[in-house]
Amino acid sequence: MNFDEAIAAHVDWKAKLRSYLKKADKSLNPTIIEQDNQCALGKWIYGEGVKYKTNQHYDELVIEHAKFHKCAAKIVREIDAGNLVEAEALIDAQSNYTEVSALVVTKIRKLRSEIEK
Repeated sequence: MNFDEAIAAHVDWKAKLRSYLKKADKSLNPTIIEQDNQCALGKWIYGEGVKYKTNQHYDELVIEHAKFHKCAAKIVREIDAGNLVEAEALIDAQSNYTEVSALVVTKIRKLRSEIEK
């Protein structure tokens, strides 16, 4: 996985959560989602990406990515509980989820920038 693919895999989560909000079919498991090593980006971070672990941006990416998964799992739990208004608020543009998601993308870009120097 390259850096652009890592960003795309991460960004896909917002669409996945919005789709789940419209049709909560129990296809998303919050217990698995809150684990930061189960998604494509997480597998890259803890697999191939480990070679960057001495880089400060790698550590920051790990931290922000873990926060992101906690937020995503919370959204799924709200949807599963039927709290759709609350779930929508957790996804919206001013939410912690959106902020942390943007930070993950920023950390990936910073890591790529450092590595490509």
